[in-house]
Amino acid sequence: MTFRAILTLAAAAMLSACGLNSVPTAEENAKAKWGEVQNQYQRRSDLIPNLVATVKAAGAQEKAILVEVTQARAAANTVKVSGDDLKDPAKVQQFAQVQGALGLSLQRLQEAYPELKSQDNYATLMTQLEGTENRITNARRDYNTAVQSYNVTIRTFPDAIGAKIFYGAKPMVPFQAVTPGAETAPKVVFGS
Repeated sequence: MTFRAILTLAAAAMLSACGLNSVPTAEENAKAKWGEVQNQYQRRSDLIPNLVATVKAAGAQEKAILVEVTQARAAANTVKVSGDDLKDPAKVQQFAQVQGALGLSLQRLQEAYPELKSQDNYATLMTQLEGTENRITNARRDYNTAVQSYNVTIRTFPDAIGAKIFYGAKPMVPFQAVTPGAETAPKVVFGS
């Protein structure tokens, strides 16, 4: 063999070796990024129903207290005692009962007031929803960037030589929304 042939073979071997480390590195990076996409979807799946349940429970408790106060107030407004009714013990007692019930309801509301947190819970839920969707978006973007890097690596010289010969590398598929309406975030519905 001539010196030129040996030099050509050595250069080819060195060039093809370039992809030996970069191809699997890029591939593993893309796989790790895909794992993060799945992680963020799982986080959403685990977190959001629990937050919604918490908000619903707090809202139901607060609703019960507010309904009780509203009903007691309505009942108190229906019983009227005029000056002439002050001689009727039944009317005075009925008036005292509805006013007492309203007083108890207002006392319960006042005692529960520091714990009434549905507004805070709704705000927390909205913040968590936004943060979760942002995390998912970032994870998908990072995955697509890693896939793009891998695909460029296996298609460009000199890494393409090692990618084909040693790994039989094929392009990875970037994330694409396939669910109808996937461009719209899930709706959170409050109610029974």
